[in-house]
Amino acid sequence: MKRVATLAAGLALLAGSAMAERYVVITHTQGTDPFWPVVEKGAKDAGAAVGAEIEYNFDPSGDMAGMAKLIEAAAATQPDGIVVSLPDADALGGAIKAAVDAGIPVVTMNSGLESSKEVGALMHVGQPEYDAGKAAGERAMAEGVTKGLCLNQEAFNTALVDRCTGYFDAMGADLNQIDVSNDVTQIKTRTAAALQADESIDGVLAVGPHVCEAAASALDEMGLVGSIHLACFDLSPGVMDLIEAGTASFTIDQQQRLQGYMPIIVLHLYNNHAGLLPGANIPSGPGFVDKTNAAAVKALAGIDR
Repeated sequence: MKRVATLAAGLALLAGSAMAERYVVITHTQGTDPFWPVVEKGAKDAGAAVGAEIEYNFDPSGDMAGMAKLIEAAAATQPDGIVVSLPDADALGGAIKAAVDAGIPVVTMNSGLESSKEVGALMHVGQPEYDAGKAAGERAMAEGVTKGLCLNQEAFNTALVDRCTGYFDAMGADLNQIDVSNDVTQIKTRTAAALQADESIDGVLAVGPHVCEAAASALDEMGLVGSIHLACFDLSPGVMDLIEAGTASFTIDQQQRLQGYMPIIVLHLYNNHAGLLPGANIPSGPGFVDKTNAAAVKALAGIDR
């Protein structure tokens, strides 16, 4: 009898596992940006909280066609939902719409706020990027910047362009943005070249944490630390060190853990409670991290912040 009971319990466990929800998360990282492991951890933590299986995918090439194929492949497996970043709606919109048409609920996150509804997503979790850039520009100007330079590692990414645009709109200046790529050596080289070409630049905005760290290294090698205002986006241990040292003035925190965590919770509630859904998109930022609060979040940088 005991053996029968044990077998029954085992079968029940297998049945429960087979019925577990499964969500696929697809982002546009190339695997080199320290930002994205925090997003992945957030999604998997949410999956553990609701008993769901989480699959995290990205195309190492960073190619949008490759990312679209990942969305198509995920949809073909009929998951309970897809969470996807949306840096290029033209390139990814077709694959997302096809997934929605196949009955798969989709939540966009991180980038693509303005195009989320257009591609059929239920909602978006992320930071209003233009507003965040504008806040950075207003603060930079208040801290003495008169002419800026924006370092964009993904020129195709509309969210990053919005950050740069907001920064310059706050200053009432034309967009001055360069494509620095995701390669650290190129970021340093291109930053140095731009500053050498225009010595009137007294402020630099780096729209990614690894870009901030590389830009700081370029400023150090050029002897410009302290002479040029450096502002950043997102958190990493290195960025926290730069802020504490006074090399960088501040960074904008979009709380990317929420961008991984909240879409899974939203999809779980939507699937299990008759379409239960927040009445609006969920803004995950922006917030400032500077010398006044860097110590409080430093231990979480690159892990949960």
